[in-house]
Amino acid sequence: MTRAIMLQGTGSDVGKTVLVAGLCRLAANRGLTVRPFKPQNMSNNAAVSDDGGEIGRAQWLQSLAARTPSSVHMNPVLLKPQSENGSQIIVQGRVFGQAKGRDYQRLKPQLISSVLESFAKVSEGADLVVVEGAGSPAEINLRAGDIANMGFATRANVPVVLVGDIDRGGVIASLVGTHAILAEEDRRMISGYIINKFRGDASLFDDGITSIGKFTGWPCFGVVPWLKAAGRLPAEDSVVLERLAKGERGALKIAVPVLPRIANFDDLDPLRAEPDVELVFVRSGERLPDDAGLIILPGSKSTISDLSDLRAQGWDRDLAAHVRRGGRVIGICGGYQMLGRMVHDPLGIEGGRAEMPGLSLLDVETEMAPEKTVRNSAARSTEYDVPLAGYQIHLGMTRGPDCIRPSAIVDGVPDGALSADGRIMGTYLHGLFGSDAYRARLLQSFGLSGEGGNYRQSVDRALDEVASGLEQHLDPRWLAGLLG
Repeated sequence: MTRAIMLQGTGSDVGKTVLVAGLCRLAANRGLTVRPFKPQNMSNNAAVSDDGGEIGRAQWLQSLAARTPSSVHMNPVLLKPQSENGSQIIVQGRVFGQAKGRDYQRLKPQLISSVLESFAKVSEGADLVVVEGAGSPAEINLRAGDIANMGFATRANVPVVLVGDIDRGGVIASLVGTHAILAEEDRRMISGYIINKFRGDASLFDDGITSIGKFTGWPCFGVVPWLKAAGRLPAEDSVVLERLAKGERGALKIAVPVLPRIANFDDLDPLRAEPDVELVFVRSGERLPDDAGLIILPGSKSTISDLSDLRAQGWDRDLAAHVRRGGRVIGICGGYQMLGRMVHDPLGIEGGRAEMPGLSLLDVETEMAPEKTVRNSAARSTEYDVPLAGYQIHLGMTRGPDCIRPSAIVDGVPDGALSADGRIMGTYLHGLFGSDAYRARLLQSFGLSGEGGNYRQSVDRALDEVASGLEQHLDPRWLAGLLG
């Protein structure tokens, strides 16, 4: 019988994703067949699974940690926010529909069967399944019909380990408070807890563990320190952008405007890891820096809405000035669509305006269409004649005179566009910066060495380091029971 454990948090962003990835790698390193699972995820950072559907980027990373092919069943429900209160709903890798928050609450009871079906498929042939919750079980106002936390755990009979983030403060209250407000049925599912992101001497928290035990009766399965290697892993959600500091000063400054519906911003992680690059995420109210050599417009879940916000920030004027100074611009997916003369949405697919003028930095136009392109792709850069590997997740078709100069050949078909002077580039291919040869040639075009190394190997090493840290700091008796 497949063993399973579920990590739930006392709140969002407590480090569940990294802990699940670390446990998956630790189990895989011990020779177990292990798979990750997340019943419901909310993120615009999506990946294309090995079986050809959309899943959360975090579950793709966790499958990499587990050394197993990724599957749509590892994340059966993915919510992709596209407005302040509405999301596109992906079920088992395919678009299911769209719903606002209250409407989605009514939909959830219909989705539990898909969640349980996917869990059964992920469990087939596995020694261990490591499940990640979403948000917190303490959100008892959402308990009815829940499929993300205790609603899943109780239906699937999966024991829960609660994760508390000590770095943000109040971890004792968050754990004890969760115990106090959970219904008895849910409380019984919790077998213990983990303290995460501890800095300093862990023995200073011994009295805290004693206090938590007195209030809850739960054992502590470990105090995990702040793992530096976690910073080298792709982030799950755009909440991390709020705390990313400007990069170390480098020979090349790359600026990225952070738009409200930014998507797949982990495209930029390989550049952030380059020692000669200063990657600057520009937030609302800030200007795009005058000394940036390259500006990247990343993906967007709502191109027209984000284009409107870009103008409201004055970033369109900053971009125009950047280009006049001889600067370069790369647009990826939604960012590519913004670079054109016009974005049309005659069917209201994005739910807002029917059309909006683009930035006119490329002579192309985009029309949104209901058919969604979702696939992993092999490609070749036309700029540098080097191989690319990536994926496509997008709506719409882009055409125009600049498309006669495609930026890449993707799956044998021309993709994207280049301006006549080669300084403006657009593409639908996510992941191109993760292609080491392309990244090296791009940086060399700015006069850098471009010798940052193998990015995929660096992620793999980081996963091993996280696994080693967990093995060192988690209760060995608990790990022995979990990993056999």
